Amino acid sequence: MVMKYITRFFCFSGFILALAACGNLEKEITLDLPPYESKLVVECYLEAGQPYTALLTKSAAYFDPFTFESAEEFLQILENDAEVVIRHKGEEIKLQNDLNINPTTAKIFNYYSTELVPADYENDFELEITTKDGRHVTATTRLLPKVPIDSVVVEFDAKNDTLARTLVYFQDDPNTTDYYRRMIHVGSVLNDPEFYFQTGDDFVDDGTVVFGSAFDYAVGDTVINTIFHIDHDYYLFLESIEGAVDANGNPFAQPGVILSNLEGDENALGIFTGFSFDRVVTIIQK
Repeated sequence: MVMKYITRFFCFSGFILALAACGNLEKEITLDLPPYESKLVVECYLEAGQPYTALLTKSAAYFDPFTFESAEEFLQILENDAEVVIRHKGEEIKLQNDLNINPTTAKIFNYYSTELVPADYENDFELEITTKDGRHVTATTRLLPKVPIDSVVVEFDAKNDTLARTLVYFQDDPNTTDYYRRMIHVGSVLNDPEFYFQTGDDFVDDGTVVFGSAFDYAVGDTVINTIFHIDHDYYLFLESIEGAVDANGNPFAQPGVILSNLEGDENALGIFTGFSFDRVVTIIQK
């Protein structure tokens, strides 16, 4: 047994020494990359009772300098002067091209309508985009009903009773395949989320879902738990984005591919989806 561990040690050490010996084997090379063709990027989210909005931008090449440090850089990637139409039950809603921000969510959009999205969970919404240079994009989605949170339980750590976690309980319909996104904010939903993930419901046995957290919260903290009910397209989109981020800069990883429900001759990136959410604000108390 001792010899086995000694052998493993020397094999590992030899591997490290081999890597160190290659430290000077460096050579700069110049690659002639083909010119990058910018793609249309679409984000259009439907929420019952909220105005129709969409953000249309243009993708950039991997090595293009882009820092988001100035408004000018952001304005350069906006896709303006497109015709954006959403159809629902025979009605056509045309979105105006105007840069704006939602003060409640801090989300930026450059197309909008003052009409509100109806709470219709039975009929399709259809998106059609025609850019100023003739590119054409379509997509179809539906709204999903809210899945209410039953309760949020605060539980203090048995080893360190100054820190607590939250447990979120809600019910999953066993007769349907559902997808959820869970987010935790501290202080305000305008802050970056402390924690988030998305999942299907294939792990649920008895219909009750419990999402926990780490023991990260002190007495007086405001913890905001949100459960989004999302569709399969949005779930795949989010998973593919996270996969692409993880692969970025990793020479041993496969290049990330963004999964999208957009169709048309543009090969656009992005998502057109409807969702709903329930949210509970909890102030940590003993």
